[in-house]
Amino acid sequence: MTHPTGISDRGARGLITLFIITLLAGLFIFPRLSGQDPLAIEILVLSAFCGASIYLLVRGQAWADIQKSVNEKVKEAVPAMLILSCIGILIGAWMVSGTIPMLIYWGLQLVAPKFLYLFAFGICILFSLLTGTSWGSAGTIGVVVIGLAYVYEANLAITAAAIVGGAFFGDKLSPLSDTTNIAALATGVDLIDHIRSMLYTTVPAAIIAAILYTILSINHLSDVGSTRTAELASASEALQAMFVFSGWLLLPLLVVIIGAITRRPIVLTLLISSLLALALAAIFQHIEFTDMVASLSTGFQVDMLRNPVTDSPITPILNRGGLYSMKEAVLICLLIFAYLGLLEHVDAIQRVMKPILQRIKRRSTAVASTLTMTIFTNLFSSNQFATSFIIGATFQPIYERLHISKRVLSRSIEDAGTMIENLAPWTPSGIFMAGALGVSAIEYAPWQFLSIFNLIIAYFYAFTGIACFYASAKKEE
Repeated sequence: MTHPTGISDRGARGLITLFIITLLAGLFIFPRLSGQDPLAIEILVLSAFCGASIYLLVRGQAWADIQKSVNEKVKEAVPAMLILSCIGILIGAWMVSGTIPMLIYWGLQLVAPKFLYLFAFGICILFSLLTGTSWGSAGTIGVVVIGLAYVYEANLAITAAAIVGGAFFGDKLSPLSDTTNIAALATGVDLIDHIRSMLYTTVPAAIIAAILYTILSINHLSDVGSTRTAELASASEALQAMFVFSGWLLLPLLVVIIGAITRRPIVLTLLISSLLALALAAIFQHIEFTDMVASLSTGFQVDMLRNPVTDSPITPILNRGGLYSMKEAVLICLLIFAYLGLLEHVDAIQRVMKPILQRIKRRSTAVASTLTMTIFTNLFSSNQFATSFIIGATFQPIYERLHISKRVLSRSIEDAGTMIENLAPWTPSGIFMAGALGVSAIEYAPWQFLSIFNLIIAYFYAFTGIACFYASAKKEE
């Protein structure tokens, strides 16, 4: 079948296949065969973009039309790129003010090393439930926990996975979460009913994840407290020597929490928190104005302090943040959305979905197809909001015809969308987590047990009918 653009269905599928093969080759196959690091994802995406553009031009597409589709899609990336930039600024500001160093110091005193992975998972669950934001949770309290992992010499991939899993637990189940509200809205399900439905998949997955993180913590970190006493004491002393700690330094964190709870614009909230942190840096740390500005742009350096300790193991953890620390993440985000603009130019996603939807005749197939198509749509649209409305509108008639509760539809959109997006290195969430935590999605994905088991449980329910509410579907109608 041929599209109005003149591109056949086979050609549209080819554009998606090109993207997949390019990423698989550069991120997985090449490292395995060569024993070297994965290729830069921005170069891989740019290569795929060039190949796809050439194909469209050869097939008679006007560059002006292609560029228009790309421009429209890139506009959708601007909010994500702004948040990425503001998180970089926030980290630099919280470092120079002493907020993050103080939280790391408290963590060294209070958190038992042998339970670090479990603590990372639990504290991020708490924070994300309160705020409803996974990005805000990982970019604030998650950075503190990564700092503890550096000091304890813990596995950074496991720590990052626990942080990401905990952050997305609240992003999925908090009534303050934007993705939770959008999924309920897109399917016409009451918000509380939607959250209750998600408890069936997310809570068991969280319990399994907590058990596994406990086992990993005990196996990997049980000897840290006894074998690294001197190093831990040295890190605490270095923090105390470099920074002046005060309860006032918690104010920037409080601003983020209040802003999230009251649903204030996230970019504005992050910038206000950063400016407050700079004021506290001037008051408590006596930082020069030029150094404060530098901490926002190029990142904080301990040399900015009056009493820097440059030979401590804690020093590399503190030298980070700033707007330019997120430049790679912003560039990747820009290139990914540019390629997605090419896909939208020929309606590639919808054309791949159509023949699959026509074959759905059974309830189990409908629910399983919802999960599968949500994964596909989210990974190739990089937009959970768009995915919610696309999948919601596409599958609602099928669910009504087969008498399946819409609560299963809304839950499936989040089980396979919100929870899976963070595992891919090219989605906004995967890009953000890598930028904020310093660990790529490829590294932490195998350890992100919450999302993995959440999806396994969702498919298990789909094929067994458990928690699919078939008996109540007709009553809902």
